[in-house]
Amino acid sequence: MCRNIRPLNNFAPPATPEEVQAAALQYVRKVGGATKPARANEEAYARAVAAISAATQELLDSLVTTAPPKDRQVEADKARERARARYA
Repeated sequence: MCRNIRPLNNFAPPATPEEVQAAALQYVRKVGGATKPARANEEAYARAVAAISAATQELLDSLVTTAPPKDRQVEADKARERARARYA
């Protein structure tokens, strides 16, 4: 799994379409093995990103949880602290 793809479920505010698109793009690039596809493969990459974005949004919309939504800023601060401890 690509380390740059972040969990998108149970955040307040919910994941934006741009975040879903970015996660789908990272996934397709990882699986396809190219950051920038050849011109001959651009359409295939675009179709895959669109399909994965739609599936991801459908998944996020259908998930149910009893946990309270996580605050984006608090989670970002925790991630920065973990990185600081790891790389200090």
